[in-house]
Amino acid sequence: MRKLIYGMNLSLDGYIAAPRDDIGWSVPSDELFQFWSDQLQATDLTLYGRKLWQTMSSYWPTGDQQPNATPAEIEFARRWRDMPKVVFSSTIDKVDWNTRLVTGEAVAEITRLKAEDGGPMDIGGATLAGAAMRAGLIDEYVLATAPVLVGGGTPFFTALDNWVNLNMVETRTLPGGVILSRYETRR
Repeated sequence: MRKLIYGMNLSLDGYIAAPRDDIGWSVPSDELFQFWSDQLQATDLTLYGRKLWQTMSSYWPTGDQQPNATPAEIEFARRWRDMPKVVFSSTIDKVDWNTRLVTGEAVAEITRLKAEDGGPMDIGGATLAGAAMRAGLIDEYVLATAPVLVGGGTPFFTALDNWVNLNMVETRTLPGGVILSRYETRR
């Protein structure tokens, strides 16, 4: 059975995007960017909701060709293009870059993918991850908490029907005061 990991940058007040989908506050340090790149390298499959897919696919397919791209950005862009991806959406009809589109029931498909043999899967996007959280499918949470309060927007956590007990796996401070925390779901 595959492990499902939900991780993103978030504000101290718990948002992955400020109002109007503003993520300008979440520019990662080189060390945090490398952490996310290493996470991508260790992942066999990435699951995206529509909004995060559109954000990622608007930049990373050519991120390594940008005039000011750093070596880390070049490496990430190449990893991102090569990574198998699944996008869950009923409003788009085409995806590229080693990606498959699922228009049906997300929780059923995520459950099926988790049951397969293989390495870890990452899930991104608040709505998609929220559905997986409520279904009890998330095995690990990775929070890169920035020292900023944005006052509203898209929350990292969704409303749940039941408590989810967690075990702390790791915590460390990164440049800029970002706290990286990893938790495993206690089953």
